Amino acid sequence: MTDARIDVASPHLAGGRGEPSPPAGASKPWWHRAGLTTSRRRALISLLVGVAIWEFVARVLVDGSLFFVPLTDVVRAGYDLTLTGELQHHAWVSFQEFFYGIMLAVVVGVPLGMAVGISARVRDYVQPWISGFYSTPLIALAPLFILWLGIGIVSKVAVVFAMALFPITINTTAGIKNTDQDLIDVARAFGYSRSDIFRKVLLPSALSFIVTGFRLAVGRGIVAVVVAEFFGSRGGLGYLILVSSQSFAMDRLLLAVLLLAFTGVIGIGLVGRLERRLAPWREDMTV
Repeated sequence: MTDARIDVASPHLAGGRGEPSPPAGASKPWWHRAGLTTSRRRALISLLVGVAIWEFVARVLVDGSLFFVPLTDVVRAGYDLTLTGELQHHAWVSFQEFFYGIMLAVVVGVPLGMAVGISARVRDYVQPWISGFYSTPLIALAPLFILWLGIGIVSKVAVVFAMALFPITINTTAGIKNTDQDLIDVARAFGYSRSDIFRKVLLPSALSFIVTGFRLAVGRGIVAVVVAEFFGSRGGLGYLILVSSQSFAMDRLLLAVLLLAFTGVIGIGLVGRLERRLAPWREDMTV
């Protein structure tokens, strides 16, 4: 019988992730020389197609800049706002609110989720509150946060924190509770202490769930920043969206939306990089 196993050390798979390398002596395509992997080429093609469709729809199909504007107009608006320093100011305000809110949610949510996952007593006391608040549309309470904490950065950070906390907490709890009981039993059989079981079994097992909670928190945090800046704010990308919509400046409105989307992509990319660093075994998981 012929052995049909794939030789992973084959030079034709040396590029990694199943991407074939060109034969020895052959000139490499330009994208290889530019360092573009297959996944990055596909993402770049997808973006270029999206940009082309946007430009075509805005210039050919849509009549009137009140409804939609070409991407080139959005870029021009960004350039103008950058020259005046207005764009940097709004972006910096939103970034601070988002960063502080997310970091506070991580600092509180991960330990809280672990405590709920490990301790039945804590779970009995806290789980009803977590379920209740997670089911509540907390974003609708943003005006109350402004009323309680003022129109400064504290109220915006509080809104981001409230929106980002529960995905992190719930996913951390799920990661702890989904740990294979056999692994815990083996660790106990080898004389591991409770702290050793937590550090060497529970925490690595829950890591992928925790990172998934971070991803969800990034998206909810961006929405929270925008909504919070709709109320009593004097800066931020959400404020720029509000003012632009009131003055029918569609190019500035779409510029702010694009920057928020870009922030989300960067945030999720950083979380993915963190996951690859902390849990490299998940890099090899394929379906």
